Amino acid sequence: MKKIIIQLICPDQKGIIAQLTSILYQSDNNILSIEQHVDQENSKFYIRIFAENNDTQFPENELAELSDELEGKLYLFDPDKKINVAILGTTEEEPIYDLLIKNKSDELNCNFPIIISNHNELSSIAKQFDISFIHINDNKNLLQTLKQQKIELIILARYMQIIPKEIVKLYNNNIINIHHGFLPAFKGARPYHQAYNKGVKIIGATAHYVTNELDDGPIIAQNVIHINHKNSIKNIIQLGREIERNVLYKAVKSHLEYKIIVHNNKTIIFD
Repeated sequence: MKKIIIQLICPDQKGIIAQLTSILYQSDNNILSIEQHVDQENSKFYIRIFAENNDTQFPENELAELSDELEGKLYLFDPDKKINVAILGTTEEEPIYDLLIKNKSDELNCNFPIIISNHNELSSIAKQFDISFIHINDNKNLLQTLKQQKIELIILARYMQIIPKEIVKLYNNNIINIHHGFLPAFKGARPYHQAYNKGVKIIGATAHYVTNELDDGPIIAQNVIHINHKNSIKNIIQLGREIERNVLYKAVKSHLEYKIIVHNNKTIIFD
């Protein structure tokens, strides 16, 4: 049996769920889960349906016609298909190890064919996990590599380079970045040291889609923990990096399971 995920965005109106479920029922498709959200301020309706096709023709045309009637946008995804994901990093190993280990244990449903870096330090990780490693300083070569590897999602695992506008446009809402929760309060080098010197009481991390506005893309996942004067700089850095790894993993998993709908730079994240 083939599974499929349906996402629909449309103006809020009566009978949307009834019409969707009726089409699926009449075509002998089994609904496994439904999650919906109504943005009352903007009168927008969002829905994610996880369905199972019982060896019958999937009613794609009927759903598309309904979407047109509702003045909506319809998206269909195959949750069993593993997409190719590129990891871009600079020197930090921990977030990359975390993603690759979770992929090996089937917690992430994707292929990691390549690690790309502007340094050589990460080549040992690629060798350990038997995937390709490419050292790139030229943005033209970066784009060529992404196309050659048929990459559909890019993960910036503490990648300390600006992604060219051409790539950001090509991979719209398909580049995930992670950064510490101090931005924009503590920009530049050694943010945890800056935060320690200011006596902050909360540290955290944010994972978001990349746009051409630095660290201003749609937010996917965030988390924080409380600290106090007893925490050393070393301890704060350790705690901060742990949060970063967890938040990045959560964001990537949500993306791969098609639990995210982006509309007007805002994300709707289903459970």
